[in-house]
Amino acid sequence: MKKSVISLAMLAVVALVPAPVMAQQIESDWSPIDDADASSEPVSQDAAPAKKQGRGQKRAGPRVEITPYIVAQQVLVADLKSGGEVLTYSTVAAGVDASVATRQAEGQISVRYERLIGYDNGIDDQDIITGLARGSLALSRDFSLEAGGIAARTRVDGRGAAPTNLVGNPDNVTQVYSVFGGPTFATQAGSLSINAAYRAGYTKVESADVVVLPAGQQRFDQFDDSFSQLATASVGMQPGDLPFGWAISGSWQREDAGQLDNRFDGKYVRADLTVPVSPTLAVVGGVGYEDIEISERDALRDAGGVPIVGSDGRLVKDSASPRLIAYRQDGLIWDVGVLWRPSPRTSVEARYGRRYGSDIYLGSLSYQPGRDWAVNVSVYDTISGFGGLLNDNLAALPTQFRSTRNPISGDISGCAFGQSGGFCLNDALQNASSAAFRQRGITASMSGTISGWDSGVAVGYNRRKFIASLLGAQAQINGITDENYFAVAYLGRAIDRRTRFESNIYANYFDSGFASAADVLQTGANAALYRQIVRGLSASAAVGLDSFRQEDFDSELTASALLGLRYSF
Repeated sequence: MKKSVISLAMLAVVALVPAPVMAQQIESDWSPIDDADASSEPVSQDAAPAKKQGRGQKRAGPRVEITPYIVAQQVLVADLKSGGEVLTYSTVAAGVDASVATRQAEGQISVRYERLIGYDNGIDDQDIITGLARGSLALSRDFSLEAGGIAARTRVDGRGAAPTNLVGNPDNVTQVYSVFGGPTFATQAGSLSINAAYRAGYTKVESADVVVLPAGQQRFDQFDDSFSQLATASVGMQPGDLPFGWAISGSWQREDAGQLDNRFDGKYVRADLTVPVSPTLAVVGGVGYEDIEISERDALRDAGGVPIVGSDGRLVKDSASPRLIAYRQDGLIWDVGVLWRPSPRTSVEARYGRRYGSDIYLGSLSYQPGRDWAVNVSVYDTISGFGGLLNDNLAALPTQFRSTRNPISGDISGCAFGQSGGFCLNDALQNASSAAFRQRGITASMSGTISGWDSGVAVGYNRRKFIASLLGAQAQINGITDENYFAVAYLGRAIDRRTRFESNIYANYFDSGFASAADVLQTGANAALYRQIVRGLSASAAVGLDSFRQEDFDSELTASALLGLRYSF
């Protein structure tokens, strides 16, 4: 088993450090609600671990649940568009689902290894590892260790095949692993709040066969691996002793990628003010200085000057090449906005400012009317590489979440839902390009339980503009802009004490910025029924219908079905 996979299992019980998104760094913990109001209704404990537990929030008793299991399944896949070919294969899998919630530790993991067994009918034997982990371990009142990880499958190139149900031998798909961890510190010194954190992460994308693209499309370089680091520190004071709140913060973020020796290095320092104008409304703003540089090395070239591609399908780095600057931006950054908190259950923030040499728009909405229901909206604008973005997305995952899997392929869905709302990786896993990018977008999610039905809905839009040196082997990708739209819905409930029903509906629309590249539309739905036979032994049945459509390319429409047995220890 690869080292990255072992690391995922080892780091399963510790948590993720909050991402250094600008809006998150400067958001105040100011709350105008008094203690009596705050304790009137408990809210979820799924806040970021670096923050103190909020007033009126009550933790349930200690809970430790660990469920290892083995699975045997038979899968049928039917091509409904090209001659109706029907393929079958078997899978055997072993996994563990675990959840911990004590005074010192809180976390969750769902990890699974699966062996796919073909029958010489066009489906190859495969080893598949999928998992998601998040947790926190408190070492003292002020210190905690936090880490997390993911093992998943992602598209290599957004312009290629776009299977939604990864059954059989899906094209344009590769395995990705990412883990990270580090300490956090949060304390009070009188009225001062002092916070600091460090995070180190590693991301690896396995090599894949050469991706088949529509006619006339040139392949871009594929991400290999990267080591990323993040250090943050802040000191501040909430309104009270003074008529306003203030904070001074700084951050350093770096990602060193193996492919073409790509490097992202960014740092900033800033000061922020929070000025209450009413019991529920405050004006917020900040100003600071930022310095970002993105660079790479050139690829080896043949006698004709054409970049050389290695056996793994990636460009071969020219170690003798000087470092080529792809992006450099330094100077003043600022933003202003409003923060509205009418109750402990509702928070709305909106900001406008200047960063990355252009206008930025940031915002967030959090609404939690009860312990089991939440609505979240996030408007973001960041510059990152593939590994750093994946780490940042994982850092937003709550310590307790409900991760759904595709009942037929076993893959973790693009979104997870918890008591504090939804969490989606769709923007991070859009494609595995080795080039850095600026991405802007919005994600909205809603999750909860109504009349026994567990439900979750998420929609989002992501715009990614690639950044590469005009002097290097990836010059053709610089300035290219991709757009991605997605929607996911989950619904499930226990029919009786032994039977559970679950269903998923999903859609994705990808608009590539490459010249003459066709748009890609993916849609799909599945449903599954789980029935306990005897203690520890359960049976499952599932059906699915999936399609992707792309002009001038091999579109697909497939139906799939599964029968399986699972034994939980």
